[in-house]
Amino acid sequence: MSISLKNFVIFVADLAKAKSFYADLLGLPVAGQSEMLIEFFPGAVTTLGVSLALHDDARSLVGRHTGITLKVDNIVGICETLKNGGAFFVEPLESSPWGKMAVVQDFDGNMIALVDR
Repeated sequence: MSISLKNFVIFVADLAKAKSFYADLLGLPVAGQSEMLIEFFPGAVTTLGVSLALHDDARSLVGRHTGITLKVDNIVGICETLKNGGAFFVEPLESSPWGKMAVVQDFDGNMIALVDR
């Protein structure tokens, strides 16, 4: 038997606003899109999905810490772009002995950590 991880999904209330955050501001490459889901990271074994929360169980997951951490090359530039685009930082960009990190909210309040290492 073979098991592999297909994707992680973040639930949102507004897919158009989510696309502006994840694709336009954060710069994630779009792998595909439907009326209810956008997938990012084309060609990757595991994708990140942003999906409309259509039922009560999914709606209860909108606006929370996702536990997802993205490694980014130009963390200072990306954080500046996000800030200029209206994103809210739960934890501003800080340096530590192991690198730089920030925690940002998408436009539905979902929190994502950004690191440079």
